[in-house]
Amino acid sequence: MDLSGNSPASGDHQTSKKTVASSATAKSTGKSTASSATVVKPNGKAAVSSANPMEPNAATALSSMPGDQVMFFREVSLGPREAELMFRMIHFWEARNPNTKTLIGQEMLLIDREGTVIQGFVPASRVGRYELTAGSVYKLINFFGSRSKDQYRVADHSATVSFSWNYSLSVLENPPVQIPEDRFRFHTYEEFKSNCDSKGDLYDYVGHMKLVNGQTMTDHIVLDEDDIAEKRHVCVHVQTHDGPVMKLYLWDKAAADFCQKFKSYGNTPSVLLVTTVNPKHLGGTLALTSMSSSRVFMDADVQPTKDYLEWLNSNSDIANRIAAEVVTKPESVTLEELFSYIKQDSSKVAWFECMATIDDVVQGSAWYYISCGGCNSKAVKGHTSLICNNKKCVKTEVTGVPQYLTRISVYDKTEQAVFVILGDAGKELTGKHAAELVASYFEANDGVGADHCMPVPQALLDTVGQTRKFIVKVSDHNLTGKTQTITVTKILPPEAPLPSTVGVGSGSSGSSGDTAGDKARKAAEILEADEAKRPKSG
Repeated sequence: MDLSGNSPASGDHQTSKKTVASSATAKSTGKSTASSATVVKPNGKAAVSSANPMEPNAATALSSMPGDQVMFFREVSLGPREAELMFRMIHFWEARNPNTKTLIGQEMLLIDREGTVIQGFVPASRVGRYELTAGSVYKLINFFGSRSKDQYRVADHSATVSFSWNYSLSVLENPPVQIPEDRFRFHTYEEFKSNCDSKGDLYDYVGHMKLVNGQTMTDHIVLDEDDIAEKRHVCVHVQTHDGPVMKLYLWDKAAADFCQKFKSYGNTPSVLLVTTVNPKHLGGTLALTSMSSSRVFMDADVQPTKDYLEWLNSNSDIANRIAAEVVTKPESVTLEELFSYIKQDSSKVAWFECMATIDDVVQGSAWYYISCGGCNSKAVKGHTSLICNNKKCVKTEVTGVPQYLTRISVYDKTEQAVFVILGDAGKELTGKHAAELVASYFEANDGVGADHCMPVPQALLDTVGQTRKFIVKVSDHNLTGKTQTITVTKILPPEAPLPSTVGVGSGSSGSSGDTAGDKARKAAEILEADEAKRPKSG
């Protein structure tokens, strides 16, 4: 059964579980204050009760009930109950059979005035009877305390509030007491590791992002939403404080929510909180995968992310101890092996590491381009101002920023190739930003116009003869034969030690007898293995 959990939650919790209530948590006032109630009718429309105690209807009974006479979640036990519960709806999601996709029911995560969290459940036959809204406060009459399933449980409480056949549900527009908005229960890396593949409870994760689909966390990172939608997932490398880095796979709705939130921030967000993740061994390492119940939060969304962001801003040295290139060690190949991989029909987009010597810098064309200062895409001249070529860019006023777009000829002992150096990789090669080189040139040549083609700067020419370690990406354009030019995503410093941790787009190093195709396929097949092992419910 696809009873995957959602939001974090917990009432009474064990000491090994790090449970954090949001800043909205408030204690009961203890006052007997009547409130207006809205009865949610089966047709989805609402009628506001007058709260007249003489009217014998459910809305009146609920609205006139003092807050301190409502049952708490900690008092819920197994069996049928003709009691009343007052709670906030944190989150709800569909539970479906993982094989047939048949709707089983509607799962919910509920929190009461004490901050205790419990799961709720509406059978498939009653789903849609009431229109539910996350964040609203409700009162429920008549329920059945059923035993919570150990597999994929999202709250610590042993019972689930199942809505009985004769249940009555009302929205409280003005609750008599304050109810917390949320509650999270977090696990550390060690706790996730000990629970890996156990098919037990689902817990929440909070930490900072190191990579998103192989991209380092720069100020101008742009998500390829079409590719994410096609593959139905996004892979984020995450780290909590100074702990180990691990992969977090967000699937389907969680991936779409991630993209939406990521874009909503003016600058690249740093902190990520995902609820109810499932720890699994994928590719021989610990990874977390989202479920249908998972929710996604970032920097300023909820109190735990705000608290973590504050820590991150004060401890950037700790957070940056593990460099992105160490997290994502690609397979090391020669240029000959790289071209051999590209020619194979079964090849897919992948990252590799090549050691090569720079033979020349291609001249005769612009070595840089003008980018949108918001998303790093190419900016073109409009009638009165620059226009970003990226239709998904939210910037209305584009500020042009020079970025590297430099082609270099390289060679090793096996083959020659043309690499294209983009963006930050150019600074890693020369030690200077493209904008700095462009500004210096035009300041020294005051009389040239804006359309003047600036010659290749000496900082680039000085790199000829250097042997460097390049991280390159084999793109769809390479695989379809549209171009043989290989894109460089990163250039490691001279004499840099080899990274040691397997990561995005890479596999374990093969034996010395592996062919180029075998070694490269191992790098590309890691993600396929992850997809095959992913639980169908997520």
